This record gives sequence, C-alpha cells and structure tokens, in this order.
Amino acid sequence: MCVLFLGFGVHPDFDVVLAANRDEVFARPTRETHFWDEHPEILAGRDLQSGGTWLGVTRSGRFAAITNFRDPAAHHADAKSRGALVVAYLLGEGSPHEYTESLRPHAREYNGFNLIVGTRGEAAYFASQTGESRRLAPGVYGLSNHLLDTPWPKLVQGKGAFTKLVGERPLPEAERFFQMLHSEQGAPDAELPDTGVGLEMERMLAPLFISDARTPPFYGTRSSSVVTFSKMGEVRFLERSFVPGNEPGLVETGFRLAHDDGYAR
Repeated sequence: MCVLFLGFGVHPDFDVVLAANRDEVFARPTRETHFWDEHPEILAGRDLQSGGTWLGVTRSGRFAAITNFRDPAAHHADAKSRGALVVAYLLGEGSPHEYTESLRPHAREYNGFNLIVGTRGEAAYFASQTGESRRLAPGVYGLSNHLLDTPWPKLVQGKGAFTKLVGERPLPEAERFFQMLHSEQGAPDAELPDTGVGLEMERMLAPLFISDARTPPFYGTRSSSVVTFSKMGEVRFLERSFVPGNEPGLVETGFRLAHDDGYAR
C-alpha cells in the first residue's frame, strides 16, 4: 500500500471509511480480494510472493493497512515481510493499541513501514522509523510513504478531496472515491520530497495514481480499494485492479459483522 485515507468516527452513518491505492511492480504475483481458505475470517488481497497482505478486514470487525516507508538506503533484502504484520493483527484478539505497542521491540526486523489497525471503536498507528505508537482520535488521516499526515503534495491533495467526500450526507457512492484515487495530478519539482530515489522517480511517484511511462510498464498502481464499516454493522469492500493493457477489474464483497456489539474487536 502506498497511499491511504482514513475517516474514523467522522460520519454519522459510518464508523470507518477507508480509501487506498496499492503501488507495486506489475510482475509481483497477487491475488485479488477474497476470503482466505486457511483463515476464512479474513477478507483481503494476497501477496503470493510473501504470503501477506497490504489491506484487510475480518468478519469480527478488525481492519488493518500498511504502507512502506520510502528510504532505499535503509532497505534490507533479508528483512521480514511487512505484509505479515497486517495478518497478525487481523488474526489477533488484542486491542489496536495493544498490538501497535507490541511492535516496538521488533520493528527493526522489517524494512520501514507505517501501520494503521483498528476496529469500529478504536484505531491506532505505528511508525517503525520513530517507534511511535498511538491511538487515533476520531478524524481524517492521510498516509503515504512517510509518517502519518506528512504534507507531501499527493497527500495534501488527496486528503482534501477525501475530507470533502466523507463530509457529504449521505456518503457518496464508491465510484466518487475511486475517481479521487485515480488522480494523476503531479507536483512542481520544488514541492517534491527527496527520498533518495532521484528526481525522475520522484516525479513518477508524485500522483495519487501512478502510471509508468516505460515500455513495458514496470511499476505503478496495481489496485484501488474503498472500505466502509456502517454503524448498522455492515462491511463493504470494493477493489478495482489495474493490469497494463487490460480493462480494470472490480471485486465487491459485503457482509454483516459476525459479532455486532457496535464496537467489535
């Protein structure tokens, strides 16, 4: 996952509204969102190379999403899979903040990451670069490949658009969120971050939706997701996938929480 926006406790009809793009090399094998055979309570896409996921929810009302922290100089090829951190939370029973606190001693075993985990009633954030673990108050949050709410141009643009959408009554249809996530608006060179990948790459990574101009395309936005948890205990997960040369694919899954106590953990 490379950019996500979370509206937590800000809409009268929805406890959670999440919109996110996953950027990845196109050759990395991936399975679209589905209920996992070995863990049927998990609904998520699957990284078939390492076995984890970037975004997932459970039938009991847990959700988790991860983004990489962009720092190529600190990358270790033998580091543990960050996608496993999402799975571990989804399979766990502790509170979101208990889970993020538990990561402190082990964070350096992984390449840099940011993790948001939650339920309908609680959400927490962890940053491996700083060791920060904190509960999230109700509000709107944006996360890319740096720390939470770092004002990169794409995050400022996307968070502003997302905030307007979650401010509407009733909540707009998912297509409006997909349109927001598909923005290919870049930024002036002077406003781009310097993360160690070079100016040309920073330009390519600047939009919310990343299109690779190389032939054949090597890296870009592989999927966009919109997830909602309603106050009535209904979960809706939509994923639109992108493969160069093909029409976008859409998977939509909805279910009612298995233990709807209003604040399922």
